[in-house]
Amino acid sequence: MRVRITFTKQNALRYIGHLDLHSLWERAMRRAELPLAYSQGFHPQPKISLAAALPLGFSSRGEVLDVRLKEDIPIENISKQLTVSLPEDIKIIKVEEVAENLPALQTQVLSAAYDVKLTEPVETSELTRKVEAVMKSESILRERRGKSYDLRPLIEMISVITEPNGTVWLKMTLAAREGATGRPEEVLSELGIESETTYVERTRLIFQG
Repeated sequence: MRVRITFTKQNALRYIGHLDLHSLWERAMRRAELPLAYSQGFHPQPKISLAAALPLGFSSRGEVLDVRLKEDIPIENISKQLTVSLPEDIKIIKVEEVAENLPALQTQVLSAAYDVKLTEPVETSELTRKVEAVMKSESILRERRGKSYDLRPLIEMISVITEPNGTVWLKMTLAAREGATGRPEEVLSELGIESETTYVERTRLIFQG
């Protein structure tokens, strides 16, 4: 049985990394006494896979993982058993059974959507001008780990949102494919915004099909 879980990651858990999050889920599933399926070999591991790593400091309203179970159990039982085993900063949004023969979860991710709240005042017209310039650019060459790359194809959408009370924030959708992942902090850098003056939340992952 292959089960897909959509969940939030908030507050203090923004500061735990990808591997620690994986371990957290493994412990919660053991406590919930789910019949986990394990890999073969000298060091069997539970078949749990997270869709896409979330950078440290980012919260999320739409993380996704797949877990394989060695026997079928009611979906509603999975949610109930896990909820009491998870820390309060992780909330389960949806639990569903998916086909066993689907490709690996990580290979199905196409894009990720983010909300970026700005913690310092900005000039709306200047921010809008910078966003428009980025979106009109044919190429934005940057460097990551000593290698040059083009950021522009990784940016699918950026919008400046102005609330009725005057609050200004950004929505963005970035590529999240294997080997082609756009990072919010690099987009913010291109816009002249320091990451330390923002609160970034991943709102959803966009999958093939």
